[in-house]
Amino acid sequence: MTSVVAQTRDALPSGRRARRRIRWSLVALLGPAVVWLGIFVIVPLGFTVAMSFWKSTIFGTSPDFQFGNYREALASPLYLNLLLKTLRIGIVTTLISLALSYPVAYFLSMLKGKEKAALLLLLFMPFWTSYVVRTFIWLPILGRTGALNEFLMAVGLISEPLPWLIYNEGAIYLGLVYVYTLFMTLPIYLSIEKIDPRLIEAATDLGARPGWVFLRVILPLSWPGVIAGSLMVFLLAVSAYVTPQLLGGVSGIMFSNMIAAQFLNNNNWAMGAALSVVLSVVVLAILLVVGRWAGIQQVFTDGRTR
Repeated sequence: MTSVVAQTRDALPSGRRARRRIRWSLVALLGPAVVWLGIFVIVPLGFTVAMSFWKSTIFGTSPDFQFGNYREALASPLYLNLLLKTLRIGIVTTLISLALSYPVAYFLSMLKGKEKAALLLLLFMPFWTSYVVRTFIWLPILGRTGALNEFLMAVGLISEPLPWLIYNEGAIYLGLVYVYTLFMTLPIYLSIEKIDPRLIEAATDLGARPGWVFLRVILPLSWPGVIAGSLMVFLLAVSAYVTPQLLGGVSGIMFSNMIAAQFLNNNNWAMGAALSVVLSVVVLAILLVVGRWAGIQQVFTDGRTR
């Protein structure tokens, strides 16, 4: 009995040392990431929130605490309409990307070997060039003297260039969908790839039609990929700056363009910070509300529910 007590007493310090080693290992693993996030995410975000309560004049920005920026941002029809337009563009871009990406992802999951590798290569190939270059390439295609107008006039379908192919909201949709479709396709493809083929075979053997197999088996099991892709595309679309700047023209200005104008053109940094906070809060609120219905937690649990 005495030896057992002695062994237990000797094991306590070693147990503490083991727990201490585990804690220090976690600190060593998470420490650099936490420091990085703190310096490059938390600190700039906190500074942006603080600046949103400041006041900007022709003489510069001063730390005078006030709510005037938020009153103007929430009361001005200009900012409210632009915010609603930005959210609409984000939602429509997400839906179009989903409609185009799901069939591609499903077809890609059905391929094997070299065919799958070749298609994946084709999907990734546009991303070998800069985002700005991929957006800018639509100008010589859709412009008044662009390739599309030249082709339509050459075949006799039109007698003069079509001016509405570019510098409007439709051109923004085209540019955003082209740039962000891969962010929707890959998560859906990875989710479909994980589906056990025996589940589909079992549903078919039990007499389920292809439509019901898709709705009751494939779609629910690929739902985490749909959510992940939709989140990425929506967040990227509502924060887009380059695409509406190049393809949208005056009628295609989005909220990010207005924020940039406050910093770069109007020298109203406090108002730009307030608009940034408003956009972030609105998008976060939408994600929280939609997440309760769509089950965003499935993205982080690989489709498993508690």
